[in-house]
Amino acid sequence: MITFDNVTKLYQKDIVGVKDISLTITAGEFVSIVGQSGSGKTTMAKLIIAEERATKGRVVIGDWDITGIKHSDVPMLRRQIGVVFQDFKLLPRKTVLENVAFALEVSGASNTQIKSVVPQVLKIVGLESKQDRFPHQLSGGEQQRVVIARSLVHRPKILVADEPTGNLDSINAQDIIDLLKRINSFGTTVVLVTHNREVVNTLRKRVITLDHGQVIADQKSGKYIL
Repeated sequence: MITFDNVTKLYQKDIVGVKDISLTITAGEFVSIVGQSGSGKTTMAKLIIAEERATKGRVVIGDWDITGIKHSDVPMLRRQIGVVFQDFKLLPRKTVLENVAFALEVSGASNTQIKSVVPQVLKIVGLESKQDRFPHQLSGGEQQRVVIARSLVHRPKILVADEPTGNLDSINAQDIIDLLKRINSFGTTVVLVTHNREVVNTLRKRVITLDHGQVIADQKSGKYIL
């Protein structure tokens, strides 16, 4: 599903994002990528969604080598990969329903499709009763649920979540992790980028640990070791 083949990413000339990474994430896995600040976690996430390009090596999503992906093909890739970041980036003047629908509108979806898909994803994240509220009327955890709903509208095969609990308290953080586990149970591959030790240690899923841009541990059912 996701393959890094001897991947190195350099910023400028001598700043290493990741170095000589080779690994495979199979379809349906739930994988946590962990490490201290500057370890390369976010660089890996950005390579997967083609926000960054490898300096050396190959990044393959399914059967698609995206290492040299054309800018015009990136939207097609993003429809296969849902993305959730720490920063909610919700449109403040749009309701929950409108924020989620907007992700379909910009991709040219029909009104029929929007009316069908949006209620489905709002139900998955438990916000069907709050679809008419605006972002400022929601808690932080609810806002993150809107972001996750928005990431699901294209029924992605992969969900990349980069520090999705970073702005949340422990209760809301656990709710978001439970939701990601539920999405994973549907068959979606989940890649969680986090520094949250408690979250990782309770998941008991695969853990890839980075340090200075390199993989120093890859545990099938592991813990945060740093």
